Amino acid sequence: MKTGIQNTGMNEDQEQVAVKRDSSKIYFFIIAIAALLATNIYFYVKFKSSGEKLYTVTLQKESLQSEIDRIEAELDNIRSQSNGSTEDFQSAEQVVRLKIEELRNGLESGEITDEQIENAKQQVYQLKTQVSRMKDEVTELRIKNELLAEANSDLKNEVTATRQRSENLSKETKVLNEKINKASSIKVSNIHIAGVEEKKGGVIEIETKSKRIDKLQISFTVADNPLASTGKKDIFVRVINPKGNLEANSEDIFYVHGEKLQYSFKQSINFTNNGQEYQMEWGNNGERFQKGAYTILLYADNSIMGRASIVLK
Repeated sequence: MKTGIQNTGMNEDQEQVAVKRDSSKIYFFIIAIAALLATNIYFYVKFKSSGEKLYTVTLQKESLQSEIDRIEAELDNIRSQSNGSTEDFQSAEQVVRLKIEELRNGLESGEITDEQIENAKQQVYQLKTQVSRMKDEVTELRIKNELLAEANSDLKNEVTATRQRSENLSKETKVLNEKINKASSIKVSNIHIAGVEEKKGGVIEIETKSKRIDKLQISFTVADNPLASTGKKDIFVRVINPKGNLEANSEDIFYVHGEKLQYSFKQSINFTNNGQEYQMEWGNNGERFQKGAYTILLYADNSIMGRASIVLK
């Protein structure tokens, strides 16, 4: 009986030991699974945080790149409006473009820290401020140039108008002077041409036959003119022969209303403005006269005085 009781006790002890051993295994597996889960959660959170950070940094870099592109585009626009502008503007522009290049190189590098991102943001803000100031300066300069151009245009128009008024006044004065000169020039009231023959003893006889004529005698009376000035006046005479040619030397020149004319001879008279009669003679330079009509034209005071003709047989 004692033996049977002891065996039963031994079996119960063995069973308890086996149960304890199984419980230890379960606890071990539970602890191992819990550790594995904790490790997985740790790495999941860590990688998730790194991924989110990388994504955030990428977005920030793209945003900064876009902002830099806008700044550079605005700078190009300012330059196109400035037309080269001043040396100060060119120097400031060069500094800004160097800073833009530095920022681009920094953002394109493989890795960038939060501090570098914040620094880049500050630099972009400074660039925006600087470009905005440059834009204001260029706008102000353009407005000043436009106002100056407008003032110059007004001044140019005023100068043109003044010049035009001066030219018109000059033309009017010239026309008036021409009218005055024309009105004040002397005119013949009577003119007579005769052929004369010089005989022995200085006797002069009127002749109509060309072969006997030695000279043409020109007699004329000057009409009174209250506008004409008295005193010495040069009378220019043009003689047209029967063939229609002017009897003159090429170097004998005078002017009528700006036109250059040749004259046959000239003679001075003392104009008294009292209807005085004057007389001149022309001898055809010692050559025989031709048959036909000779025409005589008289000029004085830059204008024609009168004309007359004679027909020789």
